Amino acid sequence: MNILIVGSGGREHVIAACAAKSPKADKIYCAPGNAGIAQIAECVPIQAMEFEKLAAFAKEHAIDFTIIGMDDPLAGGIVDVFEAEGLKVFGPRKNAAILEGSKAFSKDLMKKYHIPTAAYETFDSPKDALDYLETAKMPVVLKADGLALGKGVLICNTPAEAKEGVKTIMEDKKFGSAGNRMVIEEFMTGREVSVLSFVDGKTIKIMSSAQDHKRAKDGDEGLNTGGMGTFSPSPFYTDETDEFCKKYIYQATVDAMAAEGRPYKGVIFFGLMLTQDGPKVLEYNARFGDPEAQVVLPRMKNDMIEVMEACVEGRLDEIDLQFEDNAAVCVVLASGGYPLSYEKGYPIQGLENFEGKDDYFCFHAGTACRDGKIVTNGGRVLGVTAKGADLKQARRKAYEAAKWVQFENQYMRTDIGKAIDEA
Repeated sequence: MNILIVGSGGREHVIAACAAKSPKADKIYCAPGNAGIAQIAECVPIQAMEFEKLAAFAKEHAIDFTIIGMDDPLAGGIVDVFEAEGLKVFGPRKNAAILEGSKAFSKDLMKKYHIPTAAYETFDSPKDALDYLETAKMPVVLKADGLALGKGVLICNTPAEAKEGVKTIMEDKKFGSAGNRMVIEEFMTGREVSVLSFVDGKTIKIMSSAQDHKRAKDGDEGLNTGGMGTFSPSPFYTDETDEFCKKYIYQATVDAMAAEGRPYKGVIFFGLMLTQDGPKVLEYNARFGDPEAQVVLPRMKNDMIEVMEACVEGRLDEIDLQFEDNAAVCVVLASGGYPLSYEKGYPIQGLENFEGKDDYFCFHAGTACRDGKIVTNGGRVLGVTAKGADLKQARRKAYEAAKWVQFENQYMRTDIGKAIDEA
């Protein structure tokens, strides 16, 4: 079958790599792709938000199956456009992708269906938010309602920080229109865990757990980013936690969306906080996490295309989802200055060191090909991933492999997976 992947980051690179392993895959395209994806798929110069152009391309090139990797096109309704053209596509429709597209919607859904989450209030005006903060218990979490590249969340420890946060989100519009509405949540403490799942509208199958590192600098200091590294599985996600979440969170979310007339097909990413009062939902994402996909998908035993087809066709209950009994760690190599300003166009050396190595991967996030050379083209440039028998071995191998590649102005966190030592 001919496959089209929509997106251009590390997540889409690992999706392309898994698609290429499927016996079902003949020709793979990616729009717009990147320099790493170009080594396994034909990259197409169409942007992820150009829905009509993408649908036209899919029809012209007899695409049998399209996979939407990114959040913006899902929230914008790309699946509805493709389905209207009779095209088979993996991902939630617009009315279901709102699970990520609006923090206020997802919080209200959890409240209505008694899904454990932090206490919260929603605000449409800065004045109302500031009035609420006069009596709010600190710390608080401020969340821009809409999509903000994983960065529209501010943790505020004092009333002064919280007031400045309201200004940043709702008045200065640092996150654009995502900040037209804002959610203020109670601050939860505990271990964070990410759990990805496949969903077919009624059935949910849980993938292996993971843990992301959002802050830019070691020790969870610095600004929020799209993710500086991750590991899988999480040693803090116990059998007891899994049992609780399956009963009160995972299936409850799928059933709630169906009850609201928004049947969900695709991937639901559950961001969880393991609190003293039990697991609670921090956030939902309507697609694979990035870089969580880079440590979860390489460990999946199943044919990814087969699983995705089962989701689209409503027969996920037929799939026995299985993962390798091992671990993976991903270390992101970023451009100096990320997530603020950074320079692009630096040549990348050493990529050939990953060739022919089964347990090592170098997923391209922000790269381009210029004059025959692969150069940096984003804030997060590469996701260096390694598998090992356990988390400690995978972590050692990932940091060893991170030394194999170099580019000017490169930086990375040196403590990805350090929490493993505390488990």
